[in-house]
Amino acid sequence: MRVILVFVLLTVHLLTLRSDRQFGSQLDPNTVEMANHAAPGKKPFSGVRLKAVLIGGSTYETLYETIPKFEQETGAKVEIVFKGNNFDVDKKINRDLAANKVNYDVISTHSNTYLQYADSLEPLNNLFTTDELQDFTPSILNAGKIDEILYLIPRLADISVYYYRTDQFNNESNKSKFKAIYKYDLAPPQTLDQLRDISIFFSKRGYGLYGTQFAGKEEAITGRFMELTQAFGGDFFDDNKNVVLNQIGGLKAAQYLRDLYVAGAMPKGVMNFLWDEVGNNFANGKIAIYSEWPGWYSILDDPRSSKVADKFDVIRAPAGPSGIHPGWGGAHGFAITKVSKNKQAAAALIKFLTSTENMTNESRLGATPVRISVWEQVLSAAKSGDGRKQNFYNTLNIALKEDFRTPPRIKQWIPLSNILYPYLQKIIIGNMSPQEGLDAAAKEITKMMNETK
Repeated sequence: MRVILVFVLLTVHLLTLRSDRQFGSQLDPNTVEMANHAAPGKKPFSGVRLKAVLIGGSTYETLYETIPKFEQETGAKVEIVFKGNNFDVDKKINRDLAANKVNYDVISTHSNTYLQYADSLEPLNNLFTTDELQDFTPSILNAGKIDEILYLIPRLADISVYYYRTDQFNNESNKSKFKAIYKYDLAPPQTLDQLRDISIFFSKRGYGLYGTQFAGKEEAITGRFMELTQAFGGDFFDDNKNVVLNQIGGLKAAQYLRDLYVAGAMPKGVMNFLWDEVGNNFANGKIAIYSEWPGWYSILDDPRSSKVADKFDVIRAPAGPSGIHPGWGGAHGFAITKVSKNKQAAAALIKFLTSTENMTNESRLGATPVRISVWEQVLSAAKSGDGRKQNFYNTLNIALKEDFRTPPRIKQWIPLSNILYPYLQKIIIGNMSPQEGLDAAAKEITKMMNETK
């Protein structure tokens, strides 16, 4: 009997070690404890069914192809009950919360949006150990915390750089005509004034080419307006939390966007564009230069999906008069709903999705990794890569270090955006003046902020 007992204990111990090695330290201590008490050979989450609401589209999809591996290793089953862009995911979560219909465990969310429903998310401090978190970039990890309580595990960091058409900028005819008009050389812009000149110039050259574009609705235009407002020396709030986006910085940013639109430098349909539309426009050769997220790089440089593969490069966002480079930043990530009945399994899924291996694979698609070890590998590998890839990662590294600024850390960020962006649209297309539109928006935002303290 003693021999049998020793054999059983040894088998359980070996199975636990094997399971832990499979995850590469992705399982938390509570999960390991569960495995220790499981029957020999039984996987830690056999019979558990997880439901997830995830961001989808473009390069986000590749990560989800690894989920069967997680299922095979843990015995859990994962059902993706909804996929959509970040705005659609956010709307679904808010609708379900309002209707008390949240019946899923894991959600995709963003450092800009999770604050509004943090009370409905599970604190993660006891589900992730210090060792499991130490490889994450501290500033990015902190974006998922409220008063040191962790709610969001980052998947990737986001900050835009400017993509520009090298074939158009290096064209001798374009260079000659540009200099004749503007009295300086055509080159990737270093300032917002130069960006305006270049955008208008290319739009007037014809050939179905527009100078620039922005995603023109929802939080997409709010974020662009925020970073331009800061580049023009303003902000959304002052130190006393008073709304000041209708002051000089905001007025100049709104006028800047309006001038580009009125000059025909942007497509007429820009007010209906989100991320897929602007990405596809550039891929189809319709745009000379614009601000884009790093995750689109691999798609835009793939000849199977892009007409401009090998015909573009990137630069840091051109600086405004204040000397500030636009830098609307944030992080996509995962969270666990408070109503989840499978929080340990949900945490294990998040650890798997944000593992070193998965994050390395996503970085190869252009995603900006938020693990220090993976980012160091990316920068090291770029040194021996082609010149364009080296420039891409070096530019991204500078932007992350020097230009990364998140929206205000308020739960009302999305409600603020929902008030603001319709006014921005009216200003841009010329239905309201910048002062009139921003004054009206500031008044409504102030009222909303006071009512939702």
